Amino acid sequence: MRKIREYWIEFLPQNQAEKPAKKGWVFFYEWVDSVMGAIVLIFLLFTFLFRPVGVDGTSMVPTLHDKDWVAISGFNAAPKRGDIVVVTQPNDVHEPLIKRVIALGGETVDINFVKHEIRINGKLIDEPYIAEPTTRFFDVSFPVTVPDGFVFVMGDNRNNSLDSRSTAVGFIDERYILGKAEFRIYPFKNLNLYT
Repeated sequence: MRKIREYWIEFLPQNQAEKPAKKGWVFFYEWVDSVMGAIVLIFLLFTFLFRPVGVDGTSMVPTLHDKDWVAISGFNAAPKRGDIVVVTQPNDVHEPLIKRVIALGGETVDINFVKHEIRINGKLIDEPYIAEPTTRFFDVSFPVTVPDGFVFVMGDNRNNSLDSRSTAVGFIDERYILGKAEFRIYPFKNLNLYT
């Protein structure tokens, strides 16, 4: 039987002949090579395009929760109203903040804490992302105009957020915006931050 098999292998095209089985160590090295390639790709992606940032606290509930992780853009484009940004400007809490941009430089912010309304340049803004109506106030008197080159930020959990309503945080210099939160990394249930 062995002679017949050897005889037919001689006449088979080269690609149909039996290929020797890969040894276990070759498979292992190929697997390690693939994993290392994926790790390098992820490292490059998060070094040059995105940066992971952990959320500490509940000031952005219900959009972001304590211990969530978000990817912030590595490119500092001009902030827009509604963007969620990470701020590194020195403040009284001595830590970076993650907040939502409410108003841009040159815009006037007016908050009515009785009616729970926020107006930008006299126009009522729609805020479907907040946890509850805004009732908490600090030491900033409204209306207030945001200086050029600065933004006014607030947390989505309005009654549990230290933000631009307080002089402890104040207006945020755009140069201190580390980046815009683009998507949630963890938990995986909802990657989109802007729905």
